[in-house]
Amino acid sequence: MKRIIVLMLLLWGGSAIAQNVLARSEVGLSFGGMNYLGDLNDQSMLGKVDWACGVSARLNFDSRWAMAIGGVYGHIAGGNPDVVYRRNLSFRSPVVEGSIRAEFNFFPYGLIMSSQRRSTPYIFCGLGLFKFNPQAMVIDGDTGEPQWYDLQPLGTEGQGTTAYPDRKKYQLIEVSMPFGVGYRWRLSPGMHLTVEYGWRKTWTDYLDDVSTTYVGADLLNGTSGSSMAAQLADRSGEVVPGYVNAVGVKRGDDALCDWYSYFGVSVVFSAEMLFGWMRGKVCEIK
Repeated sequence: MKRIIVLMLLLWGGSAIAQNVLARSEVGLSFGGMNYLGDLNDQSMLGKVDWACGVSARLNFDSRWAMAIGGVYGHIAGGNPDVVYRRNLSFRSPVVEGSIRAEFNFFPYGLIMSSQRRSTPYIFCGLGLFKFNPQAMVIDGDTGEPQWYDLQPLGTEGQGTTAYPDRKKYQLIEVSMPFGVGYRWRLSPGMHLTVEYGWRKTWTDYLDDVSTTYVGADLLNGTSGSSMAAQLADRSGEVVPGYVNAVGVKRGDDALCDWYSYFGVSVVFSAEMLFGWMRGKVCEIK
């Protein structure tokens, strides 16, 4: 009998906790754009914007503070034409990001309670992990079709060679720090709309595969990347026939790491509204 009572108390307590978590939780979908700041757009936030989308889950501690986890998928690109046109470097890269962050509402806000404010600006900051893969395009001389080449394996700045032992091939999975601002409106009990802009500080200078100096075709022709590494490392000759950058000439600025940003519009729903019906099903099973 005691065991049955204990079991009933545990089930009741678990149900109460689950109900409380559901009542304070949200899930959302976002759509927007992604941008890049680095060597191939002159460190400007006004570069090319490409599409992006995301998902999120949020737990509200109270009407001011919340914790959110989320994922974003998008693309970044730069160059072509380059700010320094003779350099003629360009790239594209997919970006897959997962993050956890804290959020603060400037005004008391509730997704469900109509007695609280219907809208508020907010700020956020957190920690993320992202995967990228810079690529460059070459037009096939025989077919005239564009072909995309992954740049990291080519070691376009001498990474992995004995001539530059301090230059290691960069990692394609890195840490970021997302932070930014947003505004949310409650459209109806259980649903709201948010508009958000967030920056991502990174600790890599190779989102665009550009960071240090030219190393010359002679060195790269002897690597596993061979002639393709040499071709994609220095493309100045494509716009100025016969021009070749000397070894040691600056190719990028390694004093600054690259950044990317995400702008999104999200539709967010109360987890209670979406999943509350499942409690009844669970009780029926019991």
